[in-house]
Amino acid sequence: MKIEVAIESDYQYLFERDSHIAESLIRTKIRDHEIFIFRESNQEIGWMRYGYFWDNTPFLNMIWFDEEYRGQGNGKEAVIYWEELMKQKGFEVVMTSTQSNEDAQHFYRKLGYKDVGCLLQENDPLEVILLKKL
Repeated sequence: MKIEVAIESDYQYLFERDSHIAESLIRTKIRDHEIFIFRESNQEIGWMRYGYFWDNTPFLNMIWFDEEYRGQGNGKEAVIYWEELMKQKGFEVVMTSTQSNEDAQHFYRKLGYKDVGCLLQENDPLEVILLKKL
């Protein structure tokens, strides 16, 4: 798997698939190098994007792989890649979150993330906030 910073030509791919981001932010995040595209044999197989919690702590907002590329270690490879990049940028802590009814919480805990809080929004499952010291 190749992990590449998203570029303008990736816009349509992201626009068509990532329903969890406002369309107006896709190009901004591409410009700011906050989206990565995963490729296998030059074919897009997923993406990862992040932002900053409190404008100072890297926060992994989304990681997505097409179904046939899950359970093969790609997610772990992608998260470790992102963590190393954040460490190189001088950050000592990273964060993410997942809903309490999703298996992703176990994935992050295996990678060393610790539960540090939660968020409860009306009509949604509990959102578990996770943190990892790099």
